[in-house]
Amino acid sequence: MYHFRKPDSAQIDDFLKVQAQKDFTYPHREATRNQSAPAGFRVDHNRICLGQGAAVYEQAKQALVEWQHYRFNWLHLHRPDAPPAAGQTVAALAHVLGIWVLNACRIVYVLEESEPFTRFAFAYGTLPDHAECGEERFQVEWRPDDDSVWYDLYAFSRPNTLLSKIALPYVRSKQKQFARESLQAMHQAVVKKTN
Repeated sequence: MYHFRKPDSAQIDDFLKVQAQKDFTYPHREATRNQSAPAGFRVDHNRICLGQGAAVYEQAKQALVEWQHYRFNWLHLHRPDAPPAAGQTVAALAHVLGIWVLNACRIVYVLEESEPFTRFAFAYGTLPDHAECGEERFQVEWRPDDDSVWYDLYAFSRPNTLLSKIALPYVRSKQKQFARESLQAMHQAVVKKTN
């Protein structure tokens, strides 16, 4: 999972094949569905209003399906060329402090609901070769009370490796950066489509 040289596509594909055979690293799968984090995990919850109405909701949903919330220059996602589906294994490759960190996750669930409000969401959970342990949910929602559309990130995590424990303040800063940039990426994706 830690590399001094950037892994190539073949190495990442091999990594994903191995990780696809492994189990999650935490016991409370789908806990993000109802925002009920297990004890002993840090919770991060971030939201941004993307606009109002059905058209904005559909644009936000499409942006989420296309993983536009994951478009940054320091973190690259390796995933199937298909919409998110339960059971898919994905890898995130980050370049931080001069090293390459390759993390593996599997999509735990995908949901689309209309009650008590309209929402589309999916969550992924960590696999053994991930620096952290936990689950993260990505959600777009359309609220009937004021017609607002939101992008909502909810995650619980704790360190999974000695290095992530030692570097916890830095890891936390990167988690917060990810949340900020993910909110911005979704906002930009929806604004771009509405203009």
